[in-house]
Amino acid sequence: MNTTCEKIASNKVKLSFTVPAEQVDEALHRAYLKVRGRVNVPGFRKGKAPRKIIENMYGEKMLFDEALEMLFPDAYSQAVEESGIKTVDTPSVDVDSVHAGQSVTFTAEVYVRPEVTLGQYKGLTIKEKMWEVTDEQIEASINNDREKLARMIDITERPVKEGDIVTIDYAGTMDNTAFDGGTATNHELLIGSHSFIPGFEEQLIGMEKDSEADISVTFPSDYHAAELAGKEAVFHVKVNGIQEKELPEPDDAFAQDISEYDCFADYKNQIRDELSRTAEKNYHIRIENALVEAAVSNASVDIPDAMIQDEINMMIRDLELRLLRQGLKLDDYIKFTGQTIESMREMYQADAERRVKTELVVDAIKEQETIVPTPEEIRIQMEREAQRAGEPLESFEQRLTDRQKEYITISAAAQKTVEFMRTECIIETEEKPAKKKQPRKKAAAKKTDKEEEADESDTNRS
Repeated sequence: MNTTCEKIASNKVKLSFTVPAEQVDEALHRAYLKVRGRVNVPGFRKGKAPRKIIENMYGEKMLFDEALEMLFPDAYSQAVEESGIKTVDTPSVDVDSVHAGQSVTFTAEVYVRPEVTLGQYKGLTIKEKMWEVTDEQIEASINNDREKLARMIDITERPVKEGDIVTIDYAGTMDNTAFDGGTATNHELLIGSHSFIPGFEEQLIGMEKDSEADISVTFPSDYHAAELAGKEAVFHVKVNGIQEKELPEPDDAFAQDISEYDCFADYKNQIRDELSRTAEKNYHIRIENALVEAAVSNASVDIPDAMIQDEINMMIRDLELRLLRQGLKLDDYIKFTGQTIESMREMYQADAERRVKTELVVDAIKEQETIVPTPEEIRIQMEREAQRAGEPLESFEQRLTDRQKEYITISAAAQKTVEFMRTECIIETEEKPAKKKQPRKKAAAKKTDKEEEADESDTNRS
C-alpha cells in the first residue's frame, strides 16, 4: 500500500494512503452482498436482486459508503504501522470518491504521541531519611488489633456518653410536618462519629435507655438535599439501647487470640518488625517518587489535549468501578456530591496532565537507556498485580487478556526504569524538623501518591 506521512504540527501528522483498485472492487462486492440482504426490490426475493438493479434503485453511494467502512480500518492500521507512528486520538478522515475499478486514497489527520525533551534524570540528589518506628505507632497498631476483638456491652445503669453506640427511633418534622428521610427505627449511631446532622449526637448525651426527647437541629446550608438545606427541624427520639465497646487487655491471652505468639512481648516485637518493614518500604517509595517528580519537572513536552482527556476518562471509569464495588452508581454519587461530569472533569484536569507527563517522561528515559524488562521481572510484576487483586497467581494469569498482559509488561519496564534512576542518584539524609514529631508520624502513616495509584491499579482498566 502506498503511504506517506507528513508532520503538520508539533504533535499532529497527515497520513495519505492509497488502497489498490482490486481491493476496492472486492470491498464493493462484499458491500453488495451485505446490502442486498436488507433491501426490498420488486420482482426479486430478498437477497437475490442483482447489483446493478440495486445501484439503479438506491444509487451507487449506498454501496460505496459500505465499501469505505470496510476498507478504512485495516488500511488505516496498516498505514500507521508502516509509518511507525504512535497515535493518541481518533483520526479526522477525508477520502476521494470511490469508483469501481479504481484505487481510492484516504487522508487522515491524527495526533501522535509527543516527543519528550529530557532534562537531568541521572545523578539527581534526593534528601530523604528512614523514619524510625515510634512507640506511639506500635501502640496504635496494637489498639487496632484490640478493636478487632472488642465486644459490645449493654448499658442499663448510666446515661449515654461520648463513644457509646446507641440504638434509636427518630421522627423528624418541619413546622409539625414530616419530611422524606426523616424517620427511622432501631438506627445505630456512634456518639462522636459526627455522622448525623450537627448538634444531633451531642443532645443524645445524658439520655437514658427507654427515654424520649425532642431534639432541635438546623440542617447545614450545603446539605445534599436542597429542600432541607439551612432549615430547622425537630426530631422526636427514643433511645432503645445503649452499648459501649470493651477492649481486651493487652496481655498474653490477647496475644494468643490475635496472633501466633503465646507471649505479649513476642507479639509486640512482631508488630515492631512489621512496622519497620513498612517504614523501609515507604522510604524507598518516597525516594522513587521524588526521583520521578524531579525528572518530570526537568523535562519538557507538549501534551496533546486528547491524551489528557483520555486520562480523565480513565480516572472517571476507575471511580465508577470503585463505586460499583460499594453498590453505588456514578450518577447517584454525582448528584449526592453536588457535582456534574463537567466539574469533575475540570477537577481531574491537573492530575491527569501530571499523570500523562509522568508516563511520557518515564517512557522516554526507558527508550533513552534501552531498558527492557526480563521475563523474571515481568513475572514479579504479575505477582504484584495478582496480590493487589487478591488472587492466586495462576488463576489471575489465566484470566488476563493480551492487552492486560501488555500493560503488566509496560509496568515492569517502568519499574525497572525507576530502579535504574535509583542506582544513579545521590541520597542525602534529611533530618526530621525538631518539635514536629507528631505531624511527621502521621505523615509516615499516610500513603504516598505511588501507593495510592498502586492500590487503584486494576488490570480490568486495560
